[in-house]
Amino acid sequence: MEVENAVAEAFSEEWGQVVATLIRITGDWDLAEECAQEAFALALRTWPRDGVPNRPGAWLTTTARNRATDRLRRETLGAAKLREAGLMHVPEDPDLDDSGVPDDRLRLIFTCCHPALATEAQVALALRTLAGLSTAEIARAFLVPEATMSQRLVRVKRKIRHARIPYRVPPAHLLPERTAAVLGVLYLTFNEGYSASAGPDLLRPDLAAEAVRLGRVLAHLMPDEPEVLGLLALMLLQHARRATRVGADGDLVPLEEQDRTRWDATLIAEGTQLLETALRRRHPGPYQIQAAIAACHATASRPADTDWAQIAGLYRELRKFVPSAVVELNRAVAVAMADGPLAGLALLDELTEALEGYHLLPATRADFLRRLGRHTEAAEWYATARDLATTAAERSYLTRRISETVSVPADPIRRVGEPRSEETP
Repeated sequence: MEVENAVAEAFSEEWGQVVATLIRITGDWDLAEECAQEAFALALRTWPRDGVPNRPGAWLTTTARNRATDRLRRETLGAAKLREAGLMHVPEDPDLDDSGVPDDRLRLIFTCCHPALATEAQVALALRTLAGLSTAEIARAFLVPEATMSQRLVRVKRKIRHARIPYRVPPAHLLPERTAAVLGVLYLTFNEGYSASAGPDLLRPDLAAEAVRLGRVLAHLMPDEPEVLGLLALMLLQHARRATRVGADGDLVPLEEQDRTRWDATLIAEGTQLLETALRRRHPGPYQIQAAIAACHATASRPADTDWAQIAGLYRELRKFVPSAVVELNRAVAVAMADGPLAGLALLDELTEALEGYHLLPATRADFLRRLGRHTEAAEWYATARDLATTAAERSYLTRRISETVSVPADPIRRVGEPRSEETP
């Protein structure tokens, strides 16, 4: 178990660096990922026998590089590839780097987000290559089938190869053209940590904390960029609630049932101050708007104090920047809280096709119906949502809701929880 923990920690800390090194050496993204995976697999087999190396990252990088060299030697024209790789292999010294980015991982993300690629492709590639997210996790973040995302990743790697797009850290004056994609990487990485797309646990706190850390580094690097400050504010305000979002039994705890005295007041204050600083720049954007929504929740001392009308208005503004069905779903929740569940149901009817297969749509419909006292219908929609949910914590929560709904004759005043989406983590 100790060795498995060491390998898991090395994966979290070193994966991006190992893969980036191999890409730089070989110029082959697929080969880099495959050889990195082989190195981690070998670590699981040999570290129990030989002990954990003093420098796990160096061991993994050397092992992966040796695997790549062997693979290239065995391929047709392998010698030519090796000569090419030798020319490409220019070890980067952070002290000589002219990007001005002080953090290795953030520097790698900027490297991955090349403007010759579509922004969505940049973000997906960085999430896969550097953050170590699986293709299935990335697909769920973009609300597309896994096969679709797999094809997109294949196409973008093919474009990089055919267009000979270089894998190197951009100089400081070129960072702004990559900032939007970098923000997207941090945002979706945080989302996956804040509310996992699959698996037994709802939270992946280490992943969320790393996104927050990188957000702080980026905000220090670009203190005058309002959307950078807005994203950091959003992550801090959401991260402040992490200790209350899952109960002792591992079940999801909806927003209205969370113990607000346990929310991290320091993070809330920091996030609120960052948001105010960003808004003073008078250049609004989607991250600032989402941070304002998060602030409405984080600064309400009781669920009844939440300004749902303001939240509904903010979602109306957000859809101008992000015309997404999930944004509309969140707006429907806010409208239902402000104007009643019938108003929310009317909005849900417009989202059925766009959000087919997304478990939060039937879960939200079930909550509205429960508040209207239509318990039989509510139980049926909760069951549909449970069958679509991808984490054990959410399935357990929805099962509990089914039990409560069928056993209570009427409950029109209970409040619906805040659905998670890629827009509102």
